[in-house]
Amino acid sequence: MTMLPPAHLRLTTVDTEDTVRIELDGELDYETADSLLTAVTDLLAARPRLHNLHLHCAGLDNVDSMGLSVLLMIRRRTDQAGVRLHLDDRTTTLERLLTITGSLEYLTTSPTGTANSSPGTGEDPRTSGEAMTARPTGPDSTT
Repeated sequence: MTMLPPAHLRLTTVDTEDTVRIELDGELDYETADSLLTAVTDLLAARPRLHNLHLHCAGLDNVDSMGLSVLLMIRRRTDQAGVRLHLDDRTTTLERLLTITGSLEYLTTSPTGTANSSPGTGEDPRTSGEAMTARPTGPDSTT
């Protein structure tokens, strides 16, 4: 039996007086998501004058449901702290996950309703000419 190496997430923080940028490299998943949440929670507690938190997502290889859950939690915590969350340089995979789950607008719009994140590398499926298939909303069928 072959054992896969554990997933890793490397966080690199660059900060100024009122802005912090955290570069995310690796997997944001069940095994690593808590480290990001802890880092952001500690940062928000230590920096009461923080105005902007930028999560630089270009280095993310994969985001699972736990990673998405942590991004949603981070958004709630930044809103409570009065800090604007920015998801910068989103990968095509992350952009698709956020679109499919309906969380893209929530995570990329400020509480006042204006966009606060740079777009990802993927095209917006609403303007790219590609049709998206919707999940059925009715009961499962066994035809």
